[in-house]
Amino acid sequence: MKKSILITGASGFIGSFLVEEALKQGFTTWAGVRGSSSLNYLQDKRINLIKLDFRSIDALSTQLGRHVEKHGKWDVIIHCAGVTKCNDSRDFDRFNYQATVNLIAALREQGMRPEQFVYISSLSIFGPIREKPVGDDGNGLLYRPITEKDEPKPNTAYGRSKVRTERYIKSLVDYPYLIYRPTGVYGPRERDYFLMAKSIKQHVDFAVGYKKQEITFVYVKDLVQAIFLGIEKGVTRREYFVSDGRVYESATFSDLLRKELGNPWMVRIKAPLWLLKIICVAGGFLGKITHKPIALNPDKYSIMKQRNWQCDIQPLMDELGYQPQYPLERGVKEAVAWYKENKWI
Repeated sequence: MKKSILITGASGFIGSFLVEEALKQGFTTWAGVRGSSSLNYLQDKRINLIKLDFRSIDALSTQLGRHVEKHGKWDVIIHCAGVTKCNDSRDFDRFNYQATVNLIAALREQGMRPEQFVYISSLSIFGPIREKPVGDDGNGLLYRPITEKDEPKPNTAYGRSKVRTERYIKSLVDYPYLIYRPTGVYGPRERDYFLMAKSIKQHVDFAVGYKKQEITFVYVKDLVQAIFLGIEKGVTRREYFVSDGRVYESATFSDLLRKELGNPWMVRIKAPLWLLKIICVAGGFLGKITHKPIALNPDKYSIMKQRNWQCDIQPLMDELGYQPQYPLERGVKEAVAWYKENKWI
């Protein structure tokens, strides 16, 4: 008998790829969306749609109750819904933390205890830790990877909302959670990293800070691979970092984008952090006026300021057999090809 899976945030960047993989693996797949969600990436006729209102436990409970009556319970739930940009910092708590609390409360009201509740968190929950240089390790790296033993010290409203959500989920007695903490996720359909490609196409590469930055990435398909490995193995009450296992210099991503765009002439601007802060504060102010989140905002400043984005994925590899398939060069090549095919650039 097919297992049933619910993926919240299914219309988004990561969520839509999770839906596609669930279909490939033979799950009866339910895509949780909002009433206003675009369904551009949810066109497969095998997808079952369910509208979810995370603002209210009562509304959610009613929606879930109707589902149970008609279709039964979900075996697996991947909770991917949430926000990464907000004009009001309090909205991070509303859409990331409180929405998760409401979902779990509604599930419990309906007696819907899944075999696994998979939560997509973020490396951002740790903030700028391990940023004191420890010297060259022989590979040119100054810092050491963030590990699961480190204490989260988020310095963004986004990171604080995510760590608060993690702590809530882990506080539930015997709840079958599985948490993933990806580093920067890129690929087709993602818009923030796409802005770098767009800027380079327009002949400008903008970087900030003069202190060395050691950054990590994960291609969306590798993240999806990691998540479904955990589901396949039935892992619960565990957290994992996810990256492609490599560490990059800050210019590597833009250099690869430039290569895939045909090596357009480019002016590389490296701005001091104080200038970035001014731009991001102005961006936050503009977002409040226009009621549209701006990519460069105060939260983004703290993220871009951070110098160490290394994380330890060895437990993920040892316990789940995760083997990343997309080093940055391959991932960027595929992403840019998609941008071109879909007329983004």
